Amino acid sequence: RIHLMAGRVPLGADRAAVAGEMETTFVENLRYAADLLAQEGMIGLVEPINNRITDPRYFLNTPHQAAAILEKVGRPNLKLQLDLFHCQIMDGNLSRNLETYFPLIGHIQIAQVPGRHEPDSPGELNFSYIFEFLESLGYTGYVGCEYAPKGDTLEGLGWLRSYWESRGLQHGGTSK
Repeated sequence: RIHLMAGRVPLGADRAAVAGEMETTFVENLRYAADLLAQEGMIGLVEPINNRITDPRYFLNTPHQAAAILEKVGRPNLKLQLDLFHCQIMDGNLSRNLETYFPLIGHIQIAQVPGRHEPDSPGELNFSYIFEFLESLGYTGYVGCEYAPKGDTLEGLGWLRSYWESRGLQHGGTSK
């Protein structure tokens, strides 16, 4: 799997004025990339990144926009990389977005909102619910941890051990 970036609105340009041309270029580039990736049996991922906090100039901002672009591209080896941090900032309503875009999801990333820290840090998102919801949808893919840990990496993954224990699982997420 490889993340295919959408690019940024040119500095000083009006987003609305260049959106059509940027989308056309992005769709053409995604088709080209998808065809190359297909030759290698690889999946391409597109990720909406919020333009409210993280990158005001990033072109692809919502799962709705990403889904529309993926439909235009029409290649089965292109999927949605849904970063719940960005999705919460742009749309909220994560349960509905996960249900709606589930068939397109190829990878999920997590971080607490607003601080972009560990899932068990104070914030807007209830990750125990989200993980159970993903299981109920049948998600079996990877969940990437894209956050700034408050301590070192091992400390930053302490929430995972607690989550496994709450589910009756051993270290590593396997059944007892």
